[in-house]
Amino acid sequence: MDANDRTRVADVMSAPPETVSADASLREAARRMRDADVSALVVTVGGCIITRSDVVDAVADGLDPAEAAVRDAMRENVETVTPDLLMEEVAAMMTMYDVEHLPVVDGDHVGMVSATDVAEHRS
Repeated sequence: MDANDRTRVADVMSAPPETVSADASLREAARRMRDADVSALVVTVGGCIITRSDVVDAVADGLDPAEAAVRDAMRENVETVTPDLLMEEVAAMMTMYDVEHLPVVDGDHVGMVSATDVAEHRS
């Protein structure tokens, strides 16, 4: 990214974020991701997300996707960003925390920024 680039998260994030209940089944979470063409959902319990990788890992570990709940596989206390953060800072955070999704919050969840958003912004 160009050091003079002043693009902010709000300019590239997906908004509003796709959400899922912590009580929903993993199957429902997978269906929502597929139907919305996203790879992560904000869980309606504060500070949590679930990704496609989380669902795959849970199933590979033996959880039944029809029976197991999102709460059984979600990521808790995830790092977040604000809409005014520069994209170069987002890229650095994703590298530092080894994540591909960061919920965007401004009092409440307002969006999601992904590694794909970062890559598309760079090109």
